[in-house]
Amino acid sequence: MRPTSSTFRILTLAFAAALAMPAIANAQAAAHDHAAQVTMTKDELTAFTRVYIAVAKARDSADVKFAAVRNKTEEAQKQLQEELQILIASILQQAGMTADEYRRKTFAVSSVDSLRDAFEETISQLTGVPRPGQLPPGPPPVVLPPGPAGTHIGHVMNSFADTPDRQGLLPVAVAEARIAAQHATLAARTPTNLDQMKLHAGHVIHAIDPTIVPMGPGRGYGVKRAALGVATHIELAARAEEAPAGVVTHSVHVATSARNTMQRADSLVAIAQRIRAATTATEAAVLVSQLASLAGELIAGTDANADGRITWAAGEGGLQHAEEHMGLMLGLQLTAVSLQ
Repeated sequence: MRPTSSTFRILTLAFAAALAMPAIANAQAAAHDHAAQVTMTKDELTAFTRVYIAVAKARDSADVKFAAVRNKTEEAQKQLQEELQILIASILQQAGMTADEYRRKTFAVSSVDSLRDAFEETISQLTGVPRPGQLPPGPPPVVLPPGPAGTHIGHVMNSFADTPDRQGLLPVAVAEARIAAQHATLAARTPTNLDQMKLHAGHVIHAIDPTIVPMGPGRGYGVKRAALGVATHIELAARAEEAPAGVVTHSVHVATSARNTMQRADSLVAIAQRIRAATTATEAAVLVSQLASLAGELIAGTDANADGRITWAAGEGGLQHAEEHMGLMLGLQLTAVSLQ
């Protein structure tokens, strides 16, 4: 199976985050100067990229284990973190690369434009995933049912007055959730670097609630605000005069999934704030594992009752389930609606 475009974004967009926290600005500037001195031949860059992809796959596989209900205890999280570090050390050893060399090259490809461009091109060549500029255009606006219900559904799906680029509230919530998950994952990839874990914890907060951390790589709207908007407007659609039965039924599913997301957002902010207050990397690393696990649930939800499936129910469904039930809702009205 060929990797998806979201895989490419996870591998590459994470490197584009602005390093904006004042408390470590000077250290970052010095690191950037050092990174600019790193040079790699084409073969060296290819070798590094292969290692990076292998490490990323190891971390992504570990993230699935971190998210499992049976592994939610602090002891299990620590054991999984140790197993992951052993696996990464093995990958680096097989490649003949030290951990310090890997860190330096990783920062270099995130900081030096020429290296980053070549790095992204190499990822594309190795994985077969097109670079962002080569991706096909997004889907057209969703066709809406008539009347007040359609107006509120349009706010959820197509456009809202105060969102970035006047996008729909649900697409904005999903975009911000992806940014939060990316930076939670980045934090988990530097478990011995306290400053980096704090930096990315701040970026997670920014993507969730920019009123708390105003600067960061998010879109400036926040998962929490967008999810609240989704729940509010889909419920208004259901209460509108002559709202179709499908809208009334699926609005409950969409709103519940959106409110589940808001609760997770609050929990993520609380964990990220504890990371920012941590005094040791060991203390922060345990919290970062929890952060990465929970951030993935913003979109995917979680099997809260351990019955082997994730539904829209309270405590389970995420933004993915809100999208699915918006599709079911509109499918009851129209035959040519696609949310892909």
